[in-house]
Amino acid sequence: MIPRLHPKRAIASTKNECYVSAASCWEIAIKASLGKLQLSKSVEPFMTEQLAENGFTLLPIELRHAARAEHMPFHHRDPFDRLLIAQAIAENLVIVSADSIFLKYGVEILWR
Repeated sequence: MIPRLHPKRAIASTKNECYVSAASCWEIAIKASLGKLQLSKSVEPFMTEQLAENGFTLLPIELRHAARAEHMPFHHRDPFDRLLIAQAIAENLVIVSADSIFLKYGVEILWR
């Protein structure tokens, strides 16, 4: 469990391994294609660069992650957030998010 630190300190701590879900990359790609997000380069090189620069590990979407959503209550309707929640439950991870609805699923969130 991540100690109650400010999210930036928790992410920067070498004691914590940080993951970025492929679902987040997918959502970034959609927002970029719709013009809702401006990136310095296309999504794949941008995300590859950011993962490397920040020491983050890409968390792939596995069948067990997607299948877990079948049995989740519909507290949250956003499919990307539901997948992030399913991944956090399956992998026993803490999510950095300001969305308090995540707590209804029993996942720990880190935000201030």
